Order: sequence, then structure tokens, then C-alpha cells
Amino acid sequence: MIQSTQISAFLIIFLTTHLGFSLHLATAAHYNVGDQVPIFVNKIGPLHNPSETYQYYDLPFCRPARVVQEKESLGEILNADRLANALYELKFREYKFGHVLCEKKLSEDDVRKFRNAVSNDFYFHMYYDDLPLWGFIGRVEDNSWNNDKNGPKYYLFKHIQFDALYNNDQVIEIRAFSDPAHIVDITNSAETTVQFTYSVSWNETFIPFKNRMDKYSRASLLPAPKQIHWFSFINSIVIIVLLMGLLVMMFMRHLKNDLKRYSGGDEEEDKEVGWKYIHGDVFRPPSELHLFFAILGSGTQFLTVLVFLFIMASMGILYPYNLGSLSTSVVVIYSLTCTVAGYSTASFHCQFSKSGWEKSVLVTGILYVGPLFITVFILNIVAISYGATAALPLGTIVVILLIYALVAMPLLALGGIIGCRLSSEFQAPSVTKKVAREIPSLAWYMKTPGQMFIGGLLPFSAIVLELHHLYASMWGYKIFTLSGILFITFIILVVLTAMLSVGMTYIQLSLEDHEWWWRSILRGGSTAIFMFGYSIYYYAKSNMMGSMQLLFFFGYNACLCYAFFLMLSTISFYVSWIFVRHIYHAIKSE
Repeated sequence: MIQSTQISAFLIIFLTTHLGFSLHLATAAHYNVGDQVPIFVNKIGPLHNPSETYQYYDLPFCRPARVVQEKESLGEILNADRLANALYELKFREYKFGHVLCEKKLSEDDVRKFRNAVSNDFYFHMYYDDLPLWGFIGRVEDNSWNNDKNGPKYYLFKHIQFDALYNNDQVIEIRAFSDPAHIVDITNSAETTVQFTYSVSWNETFIPFKNRMDKYSRASLLPAPKQIHWFSFINSIVIIVLLMGLLVMMFMRHLKNDLKRYSGGDEEEDKEVGWKYIHGDVFRPPSELHLFFAILGSGTQFLTVLVFLFIMASMGILYPYNLGSLSTSVVVIYSLTCTVAGYSTASFHCQFSKSGWEKSVLVTGILYVGPLFITVFILNIVAISYGATAALPLGTIVVILLIYALVAMPLLALGGIIGCRLSSEFQAPSVTKKVAREIPSLAWYMKTPGQMFIGGLLPFSAIVLELHHLYASMWGYKIFTLSGILFITFIILVVLTAMLSVGMTYIQLSLEDHEWWWRSILRGGSTAIFMFGYSIYYYAKSNMMGSMQLLFFFGYNACLCYAFFLMLSTISFYVSWIFVRHIYHAIKSE
């Protein structure tokens, strides 16, 4: 037991230290003229399939005598990065023109590989002084316009032009251009000898080093996207104002009068108050208690993780292309916040029963991670069959399992113990009856499916434009750097979810339907169902194709939407719980 505790403590220290090193701010590297600047090749892949990437040297490019894989962090591996040394030499402020990289004899099989890559719009990805750069491998020339019956022509780029910017002794920017004037016809699978060359030019700039990553956010700051963001905000604010007006009117006209009549003790008038008749049923714990409390614990944890990520983004720790920093952050923060999940689950469980909280905490530990591990396992098999870089190495899988088993689970149990010991028994405003009151017949729109539709559609309509930008960043090449806008959108989502939950809970209780516990969970989480539905629409409108991309897109989107379901469900229940306790405390108990 002592040894296990020591191992867990060591892993916690390792995780926090690893987080500190892997999420550092960009360190300023200084060079003298002629100094070697580190350059690494990373991966290649089809432009329209961001998940389908391969190692750079899977294609027969010029390669060093000994390919050395760069040691990567956990986040870089999860991000499918596979950095290796390059044959290119781009020394600081050293110009090169038509420098020969290598002369390579391509076999018929090599030519077929390149032709397949060109036909699928393959790009290459490199890092130079921690700055990302991309370029296309070749181009397709469609000759249908001139009645050429031989079909399209495939050309391989054999020359790359690197344009670098510097400020004093620091690299500020790097771009790569595949020169269309230097091409090789690879339409036919015939052996050919290709001389690969490159050029390097340097120009001075006055952009400070601390702003060199701003280049990657310019695509997000164009006038059109700005107008879209403002339209999204105005649309969201209008929805919030209208919904708030309806709620205020409902509470001022109905709830206030209900409380006055009930507090006055007039029995004849009391009969007009629907929700007062079920005061002996509203605090009856729902069925499937362990699952219910596990949802609350998992949802609270995801809310905590998201808040931490927003804080890190505001501090500048998470910035574009910080080499897997987001993936590292999610893994580390999720592991360390398992205490929050255990505490939330056990503290709520022990308000109703001091026994059985261990099972609720255990369900919390597998509620999200279980489906996630199954999904990742299936997708990993698919990636291995494709030979893609998205396949996780065995060592990485073992590390993740050890982190979860020796860090996350002990912290989860610790949170459960603390939560149960600090919780006190819940005192309901009125005595819960032994036999539940029969629920009257309700209209279709007041039943669970109808409330889920309404409770999910309004928040989704307020965030759909920002959701599109988020998907474009995750599954495309649009760089989403406006974390402030994303945070405001999240606040809007939370506010709308809370307002709808309170309003619809009141309406449900007014109709003498006391089964509001699970209804609030499903109603709040239904926004995530709309999010997943939109992902289907997004995929259909995109140029993504192939079995691997299809499985990765829907597999990881399902996991993302499931996390939002748990988080929004928790928010919806807690605000409803506070509201229900408030209105029943405000009236005198029978």
C-alpha cells in the first residue's frame, strides 16, 4: 500500500512537472549568422483528411543517412506528430539558390507512391525553430479542356523555396513554396532520376519575437469572420433577452402569486396552485441513483477542466501550434481533477445515503473513460491498418493506462472519501411520501422528448456559428485563436441552459409532474445531441472522404459531444435543484 502511494505521488509530480515543461511559453532562441537552426520534418497527408497523416519518410523523399526520431511529449504523440531530422540545412541568414538536396533514382513503385500522393492533394508539414510550415508535394493538371484523351497529368515538385524573416538575431517567420516551374512528370510509372533542390532567402522585419505567432491568427481576424462573430453574439443576446423576458413575466405573474396564495393558507385558493400538491414527491431520489450521481460528478469535472483550459489560454500558455500543448493539458488536468469528480459524486450521494457511495464513485470512473477507451482502441486499430501517425505507440498506451490507474483512480477515490465525510444529510422542506402521486396526462411537448427538443434547440441556435468555426479548426486548417470569443460563447451556452432548465422545471412542476430529476439531466444535455447532429451536416458538406477519416471524425466527435452532454446535464440539474429547493423553502410546509 505504501509503495503504491509512493508510485502515485511520483506520477503526480511527474505529470505536473511535465505539464510545466511542455506548456512553456515560446522561448526566444538567438542565433549568429551561419548558426544551424533546428528543422524537423513531421508528417504528410491528404489535404481534406486531417486525421489521415503519415510519416514524412513514408514517401521516397531525400533522407539523411540515419533517420532519427525526435523525442516527443505525450501531447505531440496524441496530436499525431512524428518529428524526425531533415536533410535540409537552413542556417541563420545564409542564402542559398538552387542548392542540391540530393539526386534520387525513383523506381516504378516510388513513382506510383508519389503519383498517389499528388492525386490526393498530399501536403508536407515541417517545423523550423518551432515554427510550422507546409507545402504541397505536387499538382494535377487536368487536360480535359483541350480534349486530351490521355487524362490528367501528374507532376512532382522538385524544388522548394524557403522564405524566412528575421529580427536582429531571431527567426520570426518561415514560409515554404513549391516552385511550379520545377516539376517532374510522373504520370507514367516509369523509372526516373530526380534532382531535388531548394533555395533559402532572408528578409528583415521589425515584428518582435513575442508576436511571431500572430501570423497564424490572421486567418481568424478577417473582416468576414469578424462580422460572423458579431452576428453570432447579437443572435445569442437576442435569444437571452427574449428568454429572460419570458421567464421574468412567468415568475412575476405566476410564481409570485403562487407563493402568496400558498403562504396565506387559503385552502380554496391553494387548489389553483399545481406545484404545491406534489411537495411530498419532488424530493424523492430518482431511479438509477448510482448512474445519476456519476453523471453529476463527471459533468462537474468536465466543467472544471474547461475552466482551467480557458484560464491557461488567457495566460498565453495555450497558443497556436505549441506542439501538442492542448492534448497534454487535457490529459494532465483531467487526471488531476478526478478528485473533483469523486468529491461531487460522493458528496451528493451521501446527502441521501451514507452507504453505497463507493459504487457511485466507481461508476464515475468509467462513465466517460470507458466509452472513450473503447472508441480509441477501435480507432487505433484502424490507424494501424492504414499505417497512419494517428496510431498510438504501445509505450504511449501503457503510460496513459498507468496515469489513469495510479493517478486518476486514487485521486477519484480520495475525492470520494472527502466528499462523503464532509457532506451532511439532506433535509427536505417537506416529508417525502411513501407512495408517489400519479402524474396526470401531459401534452406531447411537455413530455421528455418535447422538452429535450426545446431545451437543446435554443442553446444550440445561439452557438451554432461559433460551433462551425470550432469544427473548422478541429477538422480543417482554420486556426481558432480567439479564445475570448470562445469563452463568451461558452458563457452564453451556460446561461441559456440554466434559464431554460429553471423555466421548464417550473412549468413541469406546475403540471404536477414531479419526475424532474432525470428530465433536467436529459433536457440540459440535449444540446450535445444537436451538436453531434450538426457534425453530420458538417461532414456531408466537407471534402473529407475515406473510411479512416469517417471513423475518426464521428468517433472523436461523439466523445466530444458526450463530454458536453455530461457537463451541460450537470449545469441543468444543479440550477433546477437550487430553484426547486428555493420555492419549496419559501412556502410553509404542511
